[in-house]
Amino acid sequence: MTLFPDALRTLAVGMAVVTVACGCGGSDETPRVVVLVTHDSFAVSPDVKRAFEEESGLTLRILKAGDAGEIVTRALLTAGNPEGDVLFGVDNNLLQRTLEGDVFEEYESPRLENIDPELLLDPQHRATPIDRGDVCLNYDQAWFTERELDPPRELSDLVLAPYRDLLVVENPATSTPGLAFLLATIASYGDDGWQAFWRGLRANGVLVVDGWEDAYYARFSGSAGSKGKRPIVVSYASSPPAEVIFRDPRPSEPPTGVVERSCFRQVELAGVLRGARNEEGARQLIDFMLSERFQEDIPLQMFVFPARLDTALPRAFEQFAVVPESPLELPPEKIEANRERWVDEWTDIVIR
Repeated sequence: MTLFPDALRTLAVGMAVVTVACGCGGSDETPRVVVLVTHDSFAVSPDVKRAFEEESGLTLRILKAGDAGEIVTRALLTAGNPEGDVLFGVDNNLLQRTLEGDVFEEYESPRLENIDPELLLDPQHRATPIDRGDVCLNYDQAWFTERELDPPRELSDLVLAPYRDLLVVENPATSTPGLAFLLATIASYGDDGWQAFWRGLRANGVLVVDGWEDAYYARFSGSAGSKGKRPIVVSYASSPPAEVIFRDPRPSEPPTGVVERSCFRQVELAGVLRGARNEEGARQLIDFMLSERFQEDIPLQMFVFPARLDTALPRAFEQFAVVPESPLELPPEKIEANRERWVDEWTDIVIR
């Protein structure tokens, strides 16, 4: 769900990436290590990581285990005998799989009172919201200005003749934003209407690639340094401030825009893994991830919004990030019940 993984990995230099470590002095002792299992794009400032270790007296070790789908699969396969103590990076599109797979222990953090109540997706508190973001269509503002063509304003524009061969999307079978965009079309057109929309996209020349990096950096014309030729891409509502921050020289305005009516809400959650070696340390880590210190670090590390309502945002986020008034959403249980069928139907329509 996060943006600009290469830059984020640079920001995260010095962070520990481990397989699994016990950290125990003996069977009678409380482990002094807590292991966070997460996706490859997770990032935290070194001083924030150090603050947790100083406050808790624990060593935080981080196991990066692929994308969101991969970490969920690994958690399901190791349920009850996990690779770590906390899992972070499960999103609302995959949440129900982890709940049905009995991956997490219940834990209600005392810091939940500061969290946006709309993000509390599990009333049993097995999974705790940490951040939120929106997957949206992005467009290259200069491309449309030069051609005196209005950028798309809603999903239905994409099947019209002026937008032929302009869109690149990620495959929902291999990409988290690709899945979110498929879900956005289902939320918008309903169970009986989304298939016709995708047939229209295919007829209008949509390009499908495996992942976000290929779509955004190689095929999209609006990203910094890209030689891509397509001016519309599936990305994030926070892509515009990222484009401002990472460009050199820094522009005064974002070169990219967001189609607000296309946005699908994503929530990333964390939970104490059932069978965790250091269950108490895991709870301390969940509490810390809800702290003001960690939440303020989220926007410029992972380019998503903090879950806390009282968190100060960086100026670039306040100026340039799009916050959709009514993002598209689907209940996690509906996603889980239909996701594989929807992806199979999508593949038959668009790929085969």
